[in-house]
Amino acid sequence: MIPRYSRPDMVAIWSPETKFRIWFEIEAHACDAMAELGVIPKANAEAVWKAKDVEFDVARIDEIEAVTKHDVIAFLTHLSEIVGADEARFVHQGMTSSDVLDTCFNVQLTRAADILIADLEGLLAALKRRAYEHKDTVRIGRSHGIHAEPTTMGLTFARFYAEMDRNLSRMRDARSEIATGALSGAVGTFANIDPSIEEHVCDKLGLVPEPISTQVIPRDRHAAFFATLGVIASSIENVSTEIRHMQRTEVLEAEEFFSPGQKGSSAMPHKRNPVLTENLTGLSRMVRSMVIPAMENVALWHERDISHSSVERNIGPDATVTLDFALARLTGVIDKLVVYPDRMLANMNSLSGLVMSQRVLLALTQAGVSREDAYKLVQRNAMKVWEQGADFKTELLADPEVTAALPAAEIEEKFDLGYHTKHVDTIFARVFGD
Repeated sequence: MIPRYSRPDMVAIWSPETKFRIWFEIEAHACDAMAELGVIPKANAEAVWKAKDVEFDVARIDEIEAVTKHDVIAFLTHLSEIVGADEARFVHQGMTSSDVLDTCFNVQLTRAADILIADLEGLLAALKRRAYEHKDTVRIGRSHGIHAEPTTMGLTFARFYAEMDRNLSRMRDARSEIATGALSGAVGTFANIDPSIEEHVCDKLGLVPEPISTQVIPRDRHAAFFATLGVIASSIENVSTEIRHMQRTEVLEAEEFFSPGQKGSSAMPHKRNPVLTENLTGLSRMVRSMVIPAMENVALWHERDISHSSVERNIGPDATVTLDFALARLTGVIDKLVVYPDRMLANMNSLSGLVMSQRVLLALTQAGVSREDAYKLVQRNAMKVWEQGADFKTELLADPEVTAALPAAEIEEKFDLGYHTKHVDTIFARVFGD
């Protein structure tokens, strides 16, 4: 996580100040619930809230931790300095550090998820707008990087919309799965803390109680959360790769917006490079790299160890901050993407009608020619286009075996572009429901 690839709202979730504020809320709400049960005096619970508007001194907590070698104890010591040692003596009653750490981590992840959900919604809006804008903009579809058959740029945008819409559903599910809290005490038995306290704190923090925790919240939840981030990152790379290919000089069907004063190369003043989508490709790799450690955190020793802790202190901020930035950047790219319909048409026609070969093949079979023979007839004319630069339709019309099966008018009809776009509206209705 570096400032270059960070946005302030997501960064703020992972700041020490935010973390300590959540820790305080967990402890204070727990004290309230204990006081309601008569476990601790109400006056002591009320005294804890004296720190409600206090800005915790991060440097002071770090100073204490340098001695205690324990971050939660350092925080509790600082809290007692603010509230008063006697008033704070019941804070953390019956709790263990993971009750605070895990519940806080899940609060942070749910808040991060809310930002990522909003990011995805913004990206979807941009993709939908561009899809309708270019619904009928014909371009060549490619398989193996080679011209295949006509499609439209609108369908390309719609395809990415559908993929990101699935990611939005995954992100919402991931948020729901991670939104649990645990205040179950050592090894998760509630021996020293009543389950109703956990319920109270979770309710106040917008979480649900973990059905069964050990001394930690089960890490399969976190593995699923970070796996979702990894899938979204892969989709970002999918879109970015398409744009990068489209911007290649030999293709140039679309390109990233090149702003006034922008420079593409320190050496070559003519350059306009796809730097944003290349950057997104790299950021996607970084997010995916954090999925495997999250998976490996699932297996912990017995009721708890802390092998997961150092991993999560890294991947929690880094994965969410990076993905937030990447989604926002991709939305900007889509919003401003410069599309060249004339170049798309020119590229499609560069093989002199060759991309209509399947229509001719099917027509020949429907005219009574065996599929094997029909394929040979079409392919031998197609190869003249590849090897001699011939015109495909001209070659077909000059081939007596082809014209013996298909009248010239029928061959001409097989080169109608509208044939390939006749179901675009149907696909759009499936994707957008309009």
